[in-house]
Amino acid sequence: MANEARPCPCDLGDRMEYGGLGLEVQIEHIGAYLVKPSAPSDKAIIVIQDIFGWQLPNTRYMADLLADNGYIAVCPDLFVGKEPWSPSNDWSKFQEWFEEKNPTNINKEVDAVLRFLKEKCGAKHIGAVGFCWGGSSTHHLALKYPELKAGVSVYGIVREREDRYDLKFPTLFIFAENDHVIPLDQVSVLEAKLKEKCTVDHQVKIFPGQTHGFVHRKREDINPEDKPQILEARGDMLDWLNKYM
Repeated sequence: MANEARPCPCDLGDRMEYGGLGLEVQIEHIGAYLVKPSAPSDKAIIVIQDIFGWQLPNTRYMADLLADNGYIAVCPDLFVGKEPWSPSNDWSKFQEWFEEKNPTNINKEVDAVLRFLKEKCGAKHIGAVGFCWGGSSTHHLALKYPELKAGVSVYGIVREREDRYDLKFPTLFIFAENDHVIPLDQVSVLEAKLKEKCTVDHQVKIFPGQTHGFVHRKREDINPEDKPQILEARGDMLDWLNKYM
């Protein structure tokens, strides 16, 4: 963690005026943001939020990017109505807030989303992409949901479980070099253990000089020095999904 007063170096980022191209829907007991591609598709991606929740414009922008590349994209409220974190909150209380938001305690909601995608959207090939909190959730899904075709975990990992290297579907892990939430020694252990124990395709990629949140919470148009790596990471995400979906 960054420090005791501010244990997660998460900032909302740049794209705060973005409205989104999709619509909000109800999926059983949870709300969700849904966006569909211009042409019919049987491929869908579950987009998993960061600590700022399912309505964060930055995450909806990523869902829209996926839809623009031919995927049905759905970003469900995996906090199930509980308040997301706000940067105006008292950061000394972050850990207390976080303890009620376990990124691996999402199976009930994911099962509902899978039913929705299959029954209401005609999805036959489903994957997952998650950021920060959602990156950990995506790693969790890779351990528990072999029916999914592919996943991209963006600056998030499962740290505690003994089986955390036993991936069930091809997974790309994207990290930032200067990430105080996930130090490089943890990334190195993940990469080594996956190489030793994992039997499905996987990749761990570190972006030099970048910080936590760079893929979805930096605007490429106003961060010219970061633009090449932002676009490269997003391209890697799309290439991975296109390869395995």
